[in-house]
Amino acid sequence: MNTFFKTSLVSLAVAASTGPSAWAQDADLLSKSIEHIVITSDFRGLTENELPASASILSAKDIEQRQAQFLSEMLDSAPNVNFNSGAGRARYVQIRGIGERSQFTEPYNPSVGFFVDDLDFSGTMAIATLFDVEQVEVLKGPQGTAFGSSSMAGVVKLKTVDPDGVEGGKASVSVAQKDSYNLAAAYGNAINEQWQFRTAVQQYVSDGYVRNDYLDRDDTDNIDEFSSRLKVRYLPTDDITVDFALHYYDVDNGYDAFSLDNIRTTISDEPGFDRQETLAFSTKLRWQMDAVTLEATLGSSDSDMDYGYDEDWTYVGFHPWEYSSTDHYFRERDTDSLDLRLMSAEALNMGGIEADWVVGVYFKSTDETLLREYTYDADFNSDYALKNKAVYGEIYPQLSDKVTLTLGLRLEEASLKYSDNRDFADTEDDTFVGGRLVLDYQMSSDLLSYVSVNRGYKLGGFNADPRVSPENIYFEGEYTWNYEIGAKQYFEDTAYVGFSIFYMDRNNTQVSDFLVMPNDDTGAVSFVDIIKNADIGKNFGLELESYYRLTDNFEIFSNIGLLDASFEGYSNAKGELIVEQDQAQSPSYMFNIGFNLDFADAWRFTVEADGKASYRFSDGHDVESGDYTLWHFNLNRDWQDWTLSIWGKNIFNKEVFVRGFGGFSNDPRDFYEIPEPYLQFGNGRQLGVTVDYRF
Repeated sequence: MNTFFKTSLVSLAVAASTGPSAWAQDADLLSKSIEHIVITSDFRGLTENELPASASILSAKDIEQRQAQFLSEMLDSAPNVNFNSGAGRARYVQIRGIGERSQFTEPYNPSVGFFVDDLDFSGTMAIATLFDVEQVEVLKGPQGTAFGSSSMAGVVKLKTVDPDGVEGGKASVSVAQKDSYNLAAAYGNAINEQWQFRTAVQQYVSDGYVRNDYLDRDDTDNIDEFSSRLKVRYLPTDDITVDFALHYYDVDNGYDAFSLDNIRTTISDEPGFDRQETLAFSTKLRWQMDAVTLEATLGSSDSDMDYGYDEDWTYVGFHPWEYSSTDHYFRERDTDSLDLRLMSAEALNMGGIEADWVVGVYFKSTDETLLREYTYDADFNSDYALKNKAVYGEIYPQLSDKVTLTLGLRLEEASLKYSDNRDFADTEDDTFVGGRLVLDYQMSSDLLSYVSVNRGYKLGGFNADPRVSPENIYFEGEYTWNYEIGAKQYFEDTAYVGFSIFYMDRNNTQVSDFLVMPNDDTGAVSFVDIIKNADIGKNFGLELESYYRLTDNFEIFSNIGLLDASFEGYSNAKGELIVEQDQAQSPSYMFNIGFNLDFADAWRFTVEADGKASYRFSDGHDVESGDYTLWHFNLNRDWQDWTLSIWGKNIFNKEVFVRGFGGFSNDPRDFYEIPEPYLQFGNGRQLGVTVDYRF
C-alpha cells in the first residue's frame, strides 16, 4: 500500500468522522481526578489501586498530553524503563536493566513481552504506534505465571479502545517541524443489538532529524508509519461475548543515523531502512457461566521485517583507504497462539477461607526465516521454529477482610529448532517453572501494601555464527527471582503516592557480547554477536510515582526510578574475566516531573521534564550515553468537542543519544586503527500544532 493511497484513506476517514456530534465524551474521562484504571494484563481485572505489583499505567490523556505518536515517547514516564534504537525507531525496551538491544542474525528471544490487546507482538515492536490506545500498561519484574518465557523483565501492553455500542469517535490532525504530519480517525457504533464495532486508522510522516549532505536530502532517516485496526464485538447472549480484531501495519522508515564525526549530518551513499508490514487477527470468547468463566483467545500474526544500513557510513570516493558495503536483513515471522483459561465466578471455600482461582493452558508457535545480504559474504539463510506449551494457575485465598494471598505457578515446555545454509542445525528442548507468591494488605480502599516473590525465566539457545568457538556455541536458560515490597496510597482526588523497592537475583545471566573481526584485504570489520552466561546478576532499585493537586487549577506529578544493576563472574567474548560490571541500559536514576495548570476555564498548560543518568550502551564496550534532561510543553484549549494543542518536544534542543558503538574504528582517515565511540542521536527540538475533534 503506497504512501499516497494510505494518506488518502486516512484523509477520507477524517473527513467522514467530522459529521454531526452524536455523542460527547464522558466528562469523567476528561476530568482531572485520579482515575482507578482497570489493568487488563492481570487475570482478575484489578484496578490500579488494587494491583499488588509495580506497574506504570499511562492513560489516553497522558498520551495526548505528551503528543506521543510512538511507544518510546511514553516510556520516559515510567520509572526504570529504558529503550534504545539502532534503527529507525526505538524498538528495544529494557525494564529494570533487563532487555534486548538489537537483533542481527541471531533468533530473537525477548526478555520484555510486547502485546497489543490480545495479540503477542514480542520482537516486532516497530508497530508500537499510539493512536486510539486507551492505555499503556507497563508491568515491571517477572510475569512468570501470566506471560511465561517472554516476560522475564516485564511486559508492555497497549490496550486499544473497544467497541461499546455507543456511536462516537474522534479525528486528529497534526503538523510539526521536520515536515511532520499526522492524520488519524476512529469511529465506533452498534450495527444492531448484537453487533458492535470500532475502527481506527492513522498515517504519520516525518523527515526525521538527519541531513544527508552527499545525497542532498533531509529524509534519509525518515518516519512513514501507517496503522489500522478493526474491532468487532458480538453479543449472542447476555452471558457470551466474542471479540474479533484485525490489525494492519505498514512501517516504511529510513535508517541513516551514524556519521564518522558524530554529527547529525551524514554522507552515506546507500542509506538503510527499517521496515515492517504486519497483518494480524485475533478472536476472544468470554462465556460467563454460573460457577466459572471461560476465556479462549486465538491470535495469529504475519510480519515481514526488513532492516539494513550502509556499513561504511560514507560514499565511494570518500578516501583512498575506504571500503564500501551494506548489510541487509529480511525476516518473515509467523506467530500463532491459543490461550484457554477457566476463572472462578464464585469463590472456592477452603475450610472457611474463600479463594478465587484461574487455571489455563497455552500454546504458541513461532516460525521465522531470515535472509541476510552482506557485501563481503555469501547470502545467509536460516530457519527458526519455536514451540511453547504451558499450563498455569493462580489461587487467591482471602485470609481476612483485608489480607489476600496470591499463589501462582506456570510450567512451560519450549522446543527450539534451528538450521541455516552454513551447515549448522540443532534443537534445544527445555522445561521451565515460574510463578509468584504475593501477600497484600488492603488497609482501606485507598491504601494497599504488599510483599511479593516472583520467578521468571528465559530460554537458552546457541550462537550459530560459524566463527564462534565451540565452547561458546551454547548458552543456558536464565532464571530471575524478584523480591519486592510496595505500597500505594490515594488521598481521594487530591494526591497519590506509590512506591516499590525490589531486589532481583539473576541466575545464569545472559550477556550479549560481540567480537570484532577484520575482513581480509579491506578496512571493513564485521561483528560476531555472542550471548554468554555470567554467574550471577544483581538488580536492586526503587520506583516512586506521585501526583498532588495543590489547588483546583494546579497539579504536580513526579515519577522517579533508582537502579543499581551489575553482573559478576563473566568471561567475555575475548576471553577476559570480568569480575563485576554494570549492566547495559541501566541508568542509576530516571525521573519524569512536571505540572498541569488550568486557567481561563478552558486552557491547560503542561510542562514536564524527562531525565536519565549516563549508562552503558552495551555489555561489550564502554561507550556511555551521557546524562541528560529533556523539557516538553503542551498548551491546549477546549471548545466543546474540539481541542487545539500547541506543543513542543525537547524544547531546549538538548543533545541526546539513543544508541552507541565502540571498540573499533570505522574511519579510513585514521587508517582504521584508532577505536572511537560512534553515537546515534535522539530527536531534537520539535514544535507542532494538533487539532482534535471528538464526537
